[in-house]
Amino acid sequence: MSRAKQSMDGNTAAAHVAYAFTDVAAIYPITPSSPMADTVDQWSAAGQENIFGNQVKVVEMESEAGAAGAVHGSLAAGALTTTFTASQGLLLMIPNMYKIAGEQLPCVFDVSARTVATQSLNIFGDHSDVYACRQTGFAMLCETNPQEVMDLSPVAHLATIEGKVPFINFFDGFRTSHEIQKIEKWDYADLKEMCNMDAVEAFRAHALNPEHPAMRGSHENGDVFFQHREACNTAYNELPAIVEKYMAKINEKLGTNYDLFNYYGAEDADRVIVAMGSVNDVAEEVIDYLTAKGEKVGLVKVRLYRPWVSEAFLKVLPKTAKKVAVLDRTKEPGALGDPLYLDVATTLREAGLDTIVLTGGRYGLGSKDTPPSSLFAVYKELEKDAPKSRFTIGIVDDVTNLSLPEVKPAPITAAEGTVECKFWGLGGDGTVGANKNSTKIIGDHTDKYIQAYFQYDSKKTGGITISHLRFGDKPIRSPYYINQADFVACHNPSYVTKGFKMVQDVKPGGVFMINCQWSDEELEHHLNAAAKKYIADNNIQLYTINAIDKAIEIGMGKRTNTILQSAFFKLANVMPIEEAVDFMKQAAKKSYGKKGDAVVEMNYKAIDAGVDAVHKVEVPASWSNPAADPAPKKLTGRPETVKMVEDLMNPISLMDGDSLPVSAFMGNPDGQFEHGAAAYEKRGTAVTVPTWNAEKCIQCNQCAFVCSHATIRPFMLSEDEVKAAPSNIKVADTKPKASEYKYTMSVSPLDCMGCGECITVCPVGAIEMVPQESQADEQPVFDYLVANVSKKPGMPADNTVKGSQFNQPLLEFSGSCAGCAETSYARLITQLFGEHM
Repeated sequence: MSRAKQSMDGNTAAAHVAYAFTDVAAIYPITPSSPMADTVDQWSAAGQENIFGNQVKVVEMESEAGAAGAVHGSLAAGALTTTFTASQGLLLMIPNMYKIAGEQLPCVFDVSARTVATQSLNIFGDHSDVYACRQTGFAMLCETNPQEVMDLSPVAHLATIEGKVPFINFFDGFRTSHEIQKIEKWDYADLKEMCNMDAVEAFRAHALNPEHPAMRGSHENGDVFFQHREACNTAYNELPAIVEKYMAKINEKLGTNYDLFNYYGAEDADRVIVAMGSVNDVAEEVIDYLTAKGEKVGLVKVRLYRPWVSEAFLKVLPKTAKKVAVLDRTKEPGALGDPLYLDVATTLREAGLDTIVLTGGRYGLGSKDTPPSSLFAVYKELEKDAPKSRFTIGIVDDVTNLSLPEVKPAPITAAEGTVECKFWGLGGDGTVGANKNSTKIIGDHTDKYIQAYFQYDSKKTGGITISHLRFGDKPIRSPYYINQADFVACHNPSYVTKGFKMVQDVKPGGVFMINCQWSDEELEHHLNAAAKKYIADNNIQLYTINAIDKAIEIGMGKRTNTILQSAFFKLANVMPIEEAVDFMKQAAKKSYGKKGDAVVEMNYKAIDAGVDAVHKVEVPASWSNPAADPAPKKLTGRPETVKMVEDLMNPISLMDGDSLPVSAFMGNPDGQFEHGAAAYEKRGTAVTVPTWNAEKCIQCNQCAFVCSHATIRPFMLSEDEVKAAPSNIKVADTKPKASEYKYTMSVSPLDCMGCGECITVCPVGAIEMVPQESQADEQPVFDYLVANVSKKPGMPADNTVKGSQFNQPLLEFSGSCAGCAETSYARLITQLFGEHM
């Protein structure tokens, strides 16, 4: 059966299926599941009909607990009801989940599985949330990638309607929920054809209804509760057959072979991995590589996790298996083993397969990347006569020594001919949006397969974004970061000056493009020695593009993304550049047509500029043996904070946290850290920063008052403080009349986010934005003032705008978005009330 193809992520695929089978959606947003609820809400508002010919009624509650209660009540009233959640949101639903399952109410919770906060908050993916629900009575169905989410999600809906057992339908948060692929999608007519409408009517007829009243939710004592609880066993015993029935219907339509468990690999494999989720696609790539070399390895993919069916597992496990490694994406401290391991161990024990060596591994917590090197390490460990009984992959555990050694770079296992591209952007600069647009252009206008995944730090807007794009003529099943790319682009020059390891991810002979305002000589000055040597030794094709000035020239301000998008198409050679430009212009007209011809024309100019503005840098021979970089500046301050910054924060801020071993955190396993680390970060991400004009300034301090990051501050200096200051300090007599002090307004160019709020509020135009690099000499001035100059007596009252800004802010350089008003208020409160607020 042929189906329409569309580029979408796992969340959208789940929403597409959920909408078909849903009467009511009771929702509350939580990352990374929120897009499912948002998409369903948009479709409902647009009048889209489900398979019953109705629009879904969407109700947003005040919490996840409220959403679960609404689901329970709506189900009791006879409406097929769905919700979308993750992590703590799912845990808040657990009390209602016991009741929903106990009352045999059919429903599906779509869960983009996410870490449950422990020593710290983590919004990314693992299975700790869904594992916490395994005794609620919900069945649990797992998918590996966006296509499987589309294909298999109907099984959860169809089986719950017929089997009267509610389902958690889950997939990996972010890695699957936010990964974009070109997939085949269901037509609602096909979904309706498979739905047991008699079971739907029976469910609705069984609903609580004042026309034929009944009682639910009674109280039972110890004499009967146990027996009554056991009465549900039949439903769970019968459910796997119902799931298999609907999997068979889907297989018949699609030509697939979905089952409760699926095996992949050598028929006579002696080393087998058992896992569920996106890691299965990584394992398949590794298996293809190893079996091509004659190795006997395989994989059992878990699809129906609850109810667990031992017979189905044993049916697919090769009879030749001698060693089995079970991979769990969670940690249960103090347990004999993690959950999936315990299920497999029990299965093998009860089957009398005591000769099989069973090991348990932990991986991927908090979206830790699991590349092929990790799976190679597992199969390598299983070669040993006595492999580790418990292990971890993807990290270095130098404390309990559970981690397996990994060889990097690992062999390339992606499908032959896959083009891999990586983009380093700044949150809010349009890089992610442009890359989504690029994948859509390639996916919609060529026969190529596409994959797009977006990696973020914790800073939101103004933070680091890394876009991982793959394009190829064969299906792409590579759910891991790109680290051997054909094309890498750096969209923010500060990443070069800070020494991010970007070019090291380019394949020999690949392309590295930097967006900057530098000449070739200035570029040579800013690149560190390691980058220069890698470029020279690996014949990297180095390009620069000045999209910063070009965007201003065209009239697009800071929006460089369109220029850089067309430069990508010019250099990456994914499709003919003429076609790419034409498709980009069509997309621009569609997106901006309502804003007028002038805006559309501006975008056309940006697209053309990106094609013409790339400049090839001739790499000097001297880069093969570059001069050593100067020693980093020694940090000063509280010893505890300095140590934390040097040991932890510096590598984390350079996106190199993966290199930190377990021992790095032994000083604070409870997650408690020192204060004041933000002052050392000096992100330097702003392209333009404020400069102060002392002559124009009326000293109202409003610029400091609105600054969301406390990076522009007024100071009053004595004569001695002025003399001790760096020579380039700018000072002015106090206004409205001169006093014994001098006034200055100082800017930290490396902490400023470049939002421009200070310019907006300045009543006399005493501040203008200039290139950040031109203000490098102002950083020592700011640092001197913060360290040595305190508030003077006789200043205006603290409860005035001017007076408050002479007080030290105790919230500074936060990770908030550029121009965030919330942190401005929070900072002001610390200035008004001090440390004991």
